[in-house]
Amino acid sequence: MGRAAPSCAAAGAEQRRRRRLHAPPATLILLFSLGLLLRTGDCQLQTPCRIQKCTTDFVSLTSHLNSALDSFDLEFCKALRAYSACTYRNSKVCRGNLVYHSAVLGISDLMSQRNCSKDGPTSSTNPEVTHDPCHYSGRIGARELRGGEQTPSTYLFCGLFGDPHLRTFKDHFQTCKVEGAWPLIDNNYLSVQVTNVPLVPGSSATATNKITIIFKSYQDCTDQKVYQAVTDDLPAAFVDGTTSGGDSDAKSLRIVERVSGRYVEMHARYIGTTVFVRQVGRYLTLALRMPEELAMAYEESQDLQLCVNGCPSSERIDDSGHLPLPVMGQLLPHAPPAHPRSLYTLESATTRCHEKMLVKDIYFYSCVFDLLTTGDANFTAAAHSALQDVEALHPRKERWHIFPNSGNGGSGKHSKLSIGLGLVCLILVAFL
Repeated sequence: MGRAAPSCAAAGAEQRRRRRLHAPPATLILLFSLGLLLRTGDCQLQTPCRIQKCTTDFVSLTSHLNSALDSFDLEFCKALRAYSACTYRNSKVCRGNLVYHSAVLGISDLMSQRNCSKDGPTSSTNPEVTHDPCHYSGRIGARELRGGEQTPSTYLFCGLFGDPHLRTFKDHFQTCKVEGAWPLIDNNYLSVQVTNVPLVPGSSATATNKITIIFKSYQDCTDQKVYQAVTDDLPAAFVDGTTSGGDSDAKSLRIVERVSGRYVEMHARYIGTTVFVRQVGRYLTLALRMPEELAMAYEESQDLQLCVNGCPSSERIDDSGHLPLPVMGQLLPHAPPAHPRSLYTLESATTRCHEKMLVKDIYFYSCVFDLLTTGDANFTAAAHSALQDVEALHPRKERWHIFPNSGNGGSGKHSKLSIGLGLVCLILVAFL
């Protein structure tokens, strides 16, 4: 058997005895000091500071949480208390560790920001314990912790408002006719159908006056629930009179009325989906966020979904996202000459929309388009609220605003025109 390693005290005594015998050169002093540090580190490894494990557990417990959900603060505070308890258990062995002290201060700051009490339930680091089949984010987080998918869930946004203007899951912006009943979404978890009616006699412009939403049954989380809204009837309950699905305590599916008869929200926690429905003026708007993996879970026969594939080309009014606004008071291409024009001119419509929307993005131009088409000032509020819904639900801030020139068709034409004018200028300069 080999000799046992000397203890830290013995190593220190031996070093002091050698120092008294002779004074070593500077190089040996440096090497000796490094060796002493290494030996000291070996001794400390007998009771290591495990602050990194505490931090890793906290990240695992919170990485899957969605700040838009009502349960976020509760779960985040539970994870913070678990993090704090872990640091307390390591307080003695970590007292000289700067990372440990930074973590303690960070936990205190986060608890103050989130109004978390120091006493209360804590999260378990065991994914089997935290798994909740009726909580989409919890299911995904548990799957990741068990070694499954390592990337966080991707959420998609779809919205419909105004004349009607559609923003697809791919952030394509379209203005469509789509008169009658059309499916926005039709997958294995959710169906959304809208009904559009003509706005102006003889014109192809339409707007939404009916929305039907079907939350399909899912395990023990909820039975199938149907919600239906029509103009002047925006209920705060499903068609069966209930306001939630499944266990009322779990709140896996529920309706929240924000403005009576004007604005309701539906939160389907079991599929990580949020839906906003509004009535603005005489017509309805819809905004929705849903996990990509669920939004794309459909059969080939369900491919007619406006949120997924956009409007059929025969139903499009816009030109690749570029709206055909009138020039110098001319009529819109789809407005009949016999129809009396509204009091809005291009200038007055632009001014009215600019009061609500400072950024001249596609929502601004949609507002101008709708005012010139209908003369109804309520469409200004519809465009403004649609942009607010994007900011509340769209997962990527850099994509909130879409600009007309980003459309392939519009920008391509303008680019070709600019290039052509540039070539003409160059030729004139060459010959002058």
